[in-house]
Amino acid sequence: MLFSAFGKNPSGKELEKVQQSPNYKDGIFHNLSHTTLMDENASRFKVTWQFFNKPKNTSPSGALPSIKTDLKTLGNENPVIVWFGHSSYLIHVGGKNILVDPVFSGYASPFPFFAKAFAGTGIYNADNMPSIDLLIITHDHYDHLDHETVLKLDNRIKHICTSLGVKSHLTYWGINENKITEFDWWDEKRIGAEIKIAAAPARHFSGRTFVNFKTLWASYILEIAGYRFYIGADSGYDNHFKKIGDKYGPFDIAMLETGQYSEAWKSIHMLPEEAVQAAIDLKTKVMMPVHWGKFSLALHPWNEPAKRVIKKAKEQGVKVTTPMIGEPVILNNNYPSEDWWELL
Repeated sequence: MLFSAFGKNPSGKELEKVQQSPNYKDGIFHNLSHTTLMDENASRFKVTWQFFNKPKNTSPSGALPSIKTDLKTLGNENPVIVWFGHSSYLIHVGGKNILVDPVFSGYASPFPFFAKAFAGTGIYNADNMPSIDLLIITHDHYDHLDHETVLKLDNRIKHICTSLGVKSHLTYWGINENKITEFDWWDEKRIGAEIKIAAAPARHFSGRTFVNFKTLWASYILEIAGYRFYIGADSGYDNHFKKIGDKYGPFDIAMLETGQYSEAWKSIHMLPEEAVQAAIDLKTKVMMPVHWGKFSLALHPWNEPAKRVIKKAKEQGVKVTTPMIGEPVILNNNYPSEDWWELL
């Protein structure tokens, strides 16, 4: 089970399919813009030392507050989004359940002792999930594609949409390939009669071992029941957000990465202020910050992403919703915005 969690990169016919992508060259996938994983002026030794000597404020001092919502009785009048911390959330709309990047194992790594979830964030698990009409996996990093969670959910998932190459991990774990649809950037497909989904670029990378860029990373546009959702992936800021906004906007809500950033790796993770600009570029009515509030994968204070986003959003006139874990966001009805992180 331990080594299985690493997954398996594309080979054989799956590799041949990957090689047909215009975004794949010289054996790896590439971003649209020149992108480095670490700023050329940053000291890798210094960053590594800092990770092994993190400030105490990178994790909360106590258990995070949360709300236990019955996910199987969310109703069908307005779309409901329930956040589970980090980049995991459920979208309930038009009688359908769409689950994004679920991580319920309690850690964001191949090893249980590394990247543990904050206290109070584990009130939801695979058993709490309703039947899943669509599972979306944006890319194959451990804090988005969790081996243990996917296997526990497999029997209640009807279909999986993911980025090109990620199918190889899933089938290696025994998931039926017939319920997996892969996307390259700008692919548009229908899942049944009600759901339209498209993949769009992100500025990031992939990999579950020391070998990177063998599978694709993508953001997603979900259209269902007359609503349009932007499912943001990990991404550095770039002009792709404006391109997506021009092509698919406006959006009813955009879930945007706002945490785990640093000036040393801003090419692959937006700063909070850049995320607000991305929301403007996307032409979204509401921004919901994600990729924070569950794991400490960077060196900033754990609650700094929310503070910086709210400050910049007020300056720019962007509407932001900041629910607690498990607190329902109801489109056109309820957009939680309390500073709950100040309770710790």
